[in-house]
Amino acid sequence: MSANLSRRGFLKTATAAALIVGFNPGGALATGTGPGVDLSPFVKVFPDGRVVAIVKHFEGGQGTATGLSALVAEELNMRLQDIGFEMAPFDNARYAHLFFGLQATGGSSSMANSYLQYRTAAAATREMLIAAAAKEWDLQADTLTLRDGTISGGGRSDNIGAFVEAASRVPVPDQPALKDPSDWRVLGVDQKSRLDTPAKLDGSARFSMDLQLDNQMVVAIRRTPRLGGRLAWFDAAAAEAIPGFIMAKPLPDGKGVMVYAETTWAAFQARDALSVEWDLSSAESRSHDALKEELLSMVRAEPEFQASETDLETTSAALEGAAQIIEREFYFPILAHGPMEPVGAAIEPLADGGVVLHDGAQAPAAGNMMVSQILDLPAEKVQINTLYAGGFFGRRSTPDFDYLVETAQAFAATDRTRPVKLQCTREDDITGGYYRPAYAHRVRVGLDDDGNIIGWDHRLAGQSIFKDTPMEQFLVRGGVDATSVEGVHDTPYRIPVLHVGLTDQKGPTTANWWRSVGHSHTGYVMECMMDECARVTNQDPVAFRLNHLTGNDPDQARMAGVIRLVSDKARWGKPLPDGHFHGVAAHKSFNTYVAQICEISVDEDNVITIERVTAAVDCGVPVTPDIIRAQIEGGIGYGFGHVMRAGITLTNGEVDQSNFHDFETLRIYDLSKIDVHIVPSAAPPTGVGEPGTPPAGPALANAIAASGQPLVTHLPMTASGIKFS
Repeated sequence: MSANLSRRGFLKTATAAALIVGFNPGGALATGTGPGVDLSPFVKVFPDGRVVAIVKHFEGGQGTATGLSALVAEELNMRLQDIGFEMAPFDNARYAHLFFGLQATGGSSSMANSYLQYRTAAAATREMLIAAAAKEWDLQADTLTLRDGTISGGGRSDNIGAFVEAASRVPVPDQPALKDPSDWRVLGVDQKSRLDTPAKLDGSARFSMDLQLDNQMVVAIRRTPRLGGRLAWFDAAAAEAIPGFIMAKPLPDGKGVMVYAETTWAAFQARDALSVEWDLSSAESRSHDALKEELLSMVRAEPEFQASETDLETTSAALEGAAQIIEREFYFPILAHGPMEPVGAAIEPLADGGVVLHDGAQAPAAGNMMVSQILDLPAEKVQINTLYAGGFFGRRSTPDFDYLVETAQAFAATDRTRPVKLQCTREDDITGGYYRPAYAHRVRVGLDDDGNIIGWDHRLAGQSIFKDTPMEQFLVRGGVDATSVEGVHDTPYRIPVLHVGLTDQKGPTTANWWRSVGHSHTGYVMECMMDECARVTNQDPVAFRLNHLTGNDPDQARMAGVIRLVSDKARWGKPLPDGHFHGVAAHKSFNTYVAQICEISVDEDNVITIERVTAAVDCGVPVTPDIIRAQIEGGIGYGFGHVMRAGITLTNGEVDQSNFHDFETLRIYDLSKIDVHIVPSAAPPTGVGEPGTPPAGPALANAIAASGQPLVTHLPMTASGIKFS
């Protein structure tokens, strides 16, 4: 992989004879051979026969580089291993996410966004190369084939590189023919060939954390210990004694002190040596228990906002006629993201007065915007060098672009002659305040004499992610943040009368999206309640779910499909060894359907071991099955790890946890066997980065309840007395 700073510099990397195929600003297919071409390249073919896919959705470990390259490989009839890739240059106008309107990666949407773009560009490339060969050989194009980088027909053959220059002069087809799925050799084919693996194995892959620029200064920030606190005073005398210390300056917003040093270690040491006093008069002072009780009191009262078409009065009337009512309350703690690579970025000055932002970017458009504003530079003077990121999970794309702003502020506070690298520690990340907010739910479900759901009153309380952000206008309607209630108000289950009410909690965190966003808590509640309804009425949990998925809605059919598949593969209903129990859960998120069955064993001391997880996923066309399985496996591990032990708590407004020793996520011994089964589909592809997470927790919770222990409604599970091996 090579990193490219700008579109102009990117195009200069192509030789004059290279075939470049992409789209023009109007969205039409176009081609070009060098600098100045008004084109967004997606595919490059070089005279030596090399093919390079230009990856517009950036790599944070989720496999976009391989998945997007697979689309190119398929339409060019090449092996996936023979496709190279480069990260797209920053160009918001040309590489904007089709759903977001700016250049960004997220929402498990990369494949859904780019599936037709990449296939179309590659198909056009194929047709242009064949047309060039046909003209040179005086043959009909339909008598020629392109396979494994060679064009053949009429007794002749040659490498595609021989036709690059001529192909660049061939008119671009308006509607190139896409390959029929029956002819696919790459898409949907099970192969273990991640294109980013070799560079990560040999150490040549560069992450933000790896960056070492000539003459750079490293900045570490001493932050307020309580959210909302402000700097009152600091003394750097002790820090000045640290070898390599350069200077210390307050953050412009007063939330901390920036410490500059020659090395990362010196910056961390000098930061810790500062003497600091904080103004905590307006800071958060509540503790965890008080915040939890506030949320629970909110869901016990009439909700602030209505998030469903059916109102509370109608639902209450339906519940009054129920033969039986099941009521439960749930609590979900604050959660940190915990990516393996803590956030950081660097700004490097250029001779022309511009700068380069080096970043493992989730949203290059945000970096360009923030740096240009803070440094008072035209947007075109801010280039982006996109590096690998050691995990996203939402942390590298926050509503206020926190670490990008701080990197720019750190550079702005200097004379701008030296590069400045901001580096956070794991402790900075865990205590920094960018979290999945805490949530409480209260659910009352009414059942008829046959055990069918006739009414569902669902109340939630938590902190909005999108209110008071630039995205509020898109995701908040009638006071309801859509991400607070997703997975409840739009459930595929057939529920005749469903009321969803929401109440906002103010503070204490800087709320941020987290892997699967609202589905991370709504999926747990929905699936635990479905199991509780089945359990109380002595119905099989799988049959109960299927009985509420009997409509003609495609949502219901696809949800039922993954439930049936996972039940078959896990041998649901068949005898298990003594002390073993099954729990099931299914959930739709990001237009993907995932069902999971968790098998646990319980010893005589009620210590639980997770024995196996079986999963089924319907994500439309399974572009790269191995990556799909890996993402579902990772989502399951992320989901289990955070419901078992993890939670952020506060004592008088200060975060109690600091690293993985006390913010405990999944351990290597917690989970050893996962079987993922992919539903064959011709539907457009959907996301897999996040949908594996929501069903994991409730599948485990339902297995625990099946063992005879109480359903865990307050997380993490260990805080509710659950013991794991």
